[in-house]
Order: sequence, then C-alpha cells, then structure tokens
Amino acid sequence: MTFRDVPALACIALLAAACKVTPMHEDRPARIVNPTGESRAELRRVVSDMLFGADVALADDALTTSSVLIVERSRVRSLASPPLSGRDLGQPERFQLVKSGERCLLIHGKDQARYELLETECVAE
Repeated sequence: MTFRDVPALACIALLAAACKVTPMHEDRPARIVNPTGESRAELRRVVSDMLFGADVALADDALTTSSVLIVERSRVRSLASPPLSGRDLGQPERFQLVKSGERCLLIHGKDQARYELLETECVAE
C-alpha cells in the first residue's frame, strides 16, 4: 500500500460507516384502523400466502386492538378420523403488524418474511 492509497481507503471506510448510520424507517408495532372489506380480504390472503396457501379464518377485528396476530391450526372435527393423540402439538403461527415509514407491513414470526399491506391503513401503537 502506498501513501496515495490512504485517502481512498479512508473515503471507503467513511462511506461504509455512513451507510450503517443512516437510519432506515424504524419498524414500530402497529394496529389496523378503519378496516374495510378490501383490507380484511387482503389480510386473509397475505396470511394464507405466508402459510403456503392454508385456508385461514380471521376475525373482522383482527389486528385492530393489538399488533400481534396468532393463528392456530384448525383441527379435523370428524368422528370418522379423530386426531390420534387427541391434541394438536403444532405451534401456532405468530404475525406482527408494524408501521415502517408510511407502510403497513405484516411480519411472519417464524421466518421474519415481510409483506406490505397495500389496502390497509394502520397507526403505530
């Protein structure tokens, strides 16, 4: 390394540090306000997509009082084929709604996948 390389390396180091310091939009827990039929359908579709197409049933007030949504697996309710152990040992799925800048994002707790809800209005808690 020569003396001429030092300023170039210093500039690169400063740029790298600036990239780390520059704040991106901070995720803040959020809840849905003014839910509509379209926003409820979007939420149901996004949760279903995050669960690989599973059929989900959500309450109309889902994510309106809390930023956390817990989805449990539905159990087969047939007398012809009851569950072997009598219980479902699978873990429920956890989702969190956050406000990031002006965007409403739903985050899947298992893999941290993030989906923007375009039809949904939310406010930070």
